[in-house]
Amino acid sequence: MPKLAYLGPEATFTEEALRILAPHAEGLPSANVSAALDAARRGEADGAVVPLENSLEGGISSTLDELAWGEPLLITAELLLPVQFSLLTRTEMPLSDVKRVYTHPAAITQCRGFVAREMPDAVVVPAPSTAAAAQEVADPGSPYDAAIAARIAGERYGLVELASGVGDRSDTVTRFIRLSRPGRLPEPTGSDCTSLVAFLTDDHPGALLEMLTEFSVRGVNLTRIESRPTGDGIGRYFFHFDLEGHVAEARVGEAVSGLRRICADVRFLGSYPRADGVAPRIKRGTADDDFAEAAGWLSRIRSGRP
Repeated sequence: MPKLAYLGPEATFTEEALRILAPHAEGLPSANVSAALDAARRGEADGAVVPLENSLEGGISSTLDELAWGEPLLITAELLLPVQFSLLTRTEMPLSDVKRVYTHPAAITQCRGFVAREMPDAVVVPAPSTAAAAQEVADPGSPYDAAIAARIAGERYGLVELASGVGDRSDTVTRFIRLSRPGRLPEPTGSDCTSLVAFLTDDHPGALLEMLTEFSVRGVNLTRIESRPTGDGIGRYFFHFDLEGHVAEARVGEAVSGLRRICADVRFLGSYPRADGVAPRIKRGTADDDFAEAAGWLSRIRSGRP
């Protein structure tokens, strides 16, 4: 039975994602994203499950930076999980009595409208995870009146659900990824995603366009591009890319190779099945057979054959 580290404690959305991605795995709750990934890197777990992005707030910065700067790990699977938040308290109370709320920064973003409308005087404090917030609020000595977390966290820690569906949008989805230490890639399925990080050689006009051209000319569609600061000063960034296809496919492999030639560094994060099952539209001239035919034609020219 594999052991997978995840953003804990018990009853987080990440644990729910883990149970769907790997129903028979043993879960190892971790204090934060970094701790979960480090457990996989050190071999204390066979892998890890962490949130990557949210449909409302975008990328999870702690995960993005760990993937870019930490010891390499490979993404092997993903899951799109609808998330619903509840306002949880130790005892029944009027909403007007809730003055201090504890929750994860992602939940703060997704529930900002509810808090401003229903609890305008409340102070919202960031927590390591939504379940950690619920666990803290369950302590009678906690300085917090309420937590915003999943309903299951309230059940797990014996809290009262003061309000349900407190997210500002009912269709919010969080994307979770399963990672493992570098090894054999999942086989292509025809509906895959490839993720990587690219670092500019230098900052100059058209630098981003040069990177995007490597994908465009080979018919590779990008599904996500996100910039993150390098920490070397204002205006210095690196880029996360998600793209349709598997690195084993010629158009994707050529694009990744082209990117490597023009960038200071490219970190390959994995090729894995897409959670939504959407297959890419192959542009004319970019199928594997097209690349093979062109390579054969060039080989004949170089060898002096007609």
